[in-house]
Amino acid sequence: MTEGNWSITLRRFGYGGKPSERHAGSPKSWLMHQINNYDPSPESLRQLPGTNQIAQQFGEYRQLRNGDQEVRRTARRALRRHVQNAIGARIATAIETPDHFSERLVHFWANHFAISTEKRGAGPLAGSFEFEAIRPHIFGKFSTMLSAAESHPAMLLYLDQAQSIGPNSRRGLRAAQRGRRRAGLNENLAREILELHTLGVRSGYTQQDVTEFAKALTGHTVPAIRGNRRNRQNRNGDMAYRFEEALHEPGTKTVLGKKYGPSGAREAAQILSDLAVNPATARHVATKFARHFTSDDPPPALVSRLENDFLSTGGDLRSLTLALVNSPEVWAEERNKFLTPWEWSIMSARAIQPSVLQPRQIRRMMINLGQDLWKPGSPAGFDDAASQWAAPESLHRRVEAAQTLGQRGARHDARALGPELYSGIWSEHSALAVARAESPAQAMALLLASPEAMWR
Repeated sequence: MTEGNWSITLRRFGYGGKPSERHAGSPKSWLMHQINNYDPSPESLRQLPGTNQIAQQFGEYRQLRNGDQEVRRTARRALRRHVQNAIGARIATAIETPDHFSERLVHFWANHFAISTEKRGAGPLAGSFEFEAIRPHIFGKFSTMLSAAESHPAMLLYLDQAQSIGPNSRRGLRAAQRGRRRAGLNENLAREILELHTLGVRSGYTQQDVTEFAKALTGHTVPAIRGNRRNRQNRNGDMAYRFEEALHEPGTKTVLGKKYGPSGAREAAQILSDLAVNPATARHVATKFARHFTSDDPPPALVSRLENDFLSTGGDLRSLTLALVNSPEVWAEERNKFLTPWEWSIMSARAIQPSVLQPRQIRRMMINLGQDLWKPGSPAGFDDAASQWAAPESLHRRVEAAQTLGQRGARHDARALGPELYSGIWSEHSALAVARAESPAQAMALLLASPEAMWR
């Protein structure tokens, strides 16, 4: 692909073009503009409540456990609305924004640090997690994003860190004296940080490293949601996160052969800082980044180039993104990435620009296609490999969704829209199929179900 092919650029790096949309300059300048002028807080997201407000509401909801059931149901519905409103805002932003390369980067990193709305307590915080822990840092240091993600209440709750208690901590010893078997160390967050967020699988860490890291993480908790009776704020007035020394496992910890002396909250911060610049982390992040923008089996030269950039800059994500954009491999003619349901749904909505199509309708379609927003099924996040989404049953559902969207977008002439949206790649076969359609709605459905609309 030449760097002048707008059609492929908009789909590979963003979420596709819109009818009659025109761009000045070169595709690369479009990408550079977004890197240099990124707004982490678009207007469509500014009115959403923050983590503290949601966490406090959840804490109050928990205190209603034995109270009036109608009041409890009302509080539960209010918490669910936080999820629905955040999902709607995210979908609307992706469809409407002109800066969809930066939006794709937000969604890539949010999926790297995946959480799920299925987890009690973490669900209502899914939106604020992405907006507060991910968005501000996509062009900053990986270490900063890593720290923000792992200390956010949504992550602490999703991976059960809020319930982790050092066995020899003051709270742990008291629990043991009282015979409370459920009080103890939880290793979930430590394991997923090592396996998914930093080093990657088969990178040399051991079970002992996981246990030691889990001990260092004890004390990082969520008081408003854990049900702390005094419900005290910390010095920053934060109801959602606090380090509690009484929960922290004392003593020196050894992770990956390095000793970390007793220093309370700083122990986890020091370990995260070292993990953020570990060569295994550089390789893991570079591979995922290259895979997302090229193919399920990314070019080794691109992975190596991104890995070296990560190491030389200490994980500077702006530099990593520039290295990606300036690499010849990402401008290849071949379109080897099959669209996930999220990508296909957003691109289709951008393509047809229906006069009436609510975000909740887009979400229902995504659920039917197997990818509900912020509900990946595991901490590994959603896979973006073709093997996950291109099975016959999945394709059948996507064709059905295309038929529904075709009715919504029938006001457009699909015969003219095809070569406009897929300039340079619109095939004669697809053009003929659209031309032979029996109605405008069927023509649009055929366009959205075409091979050109399925790959980036």
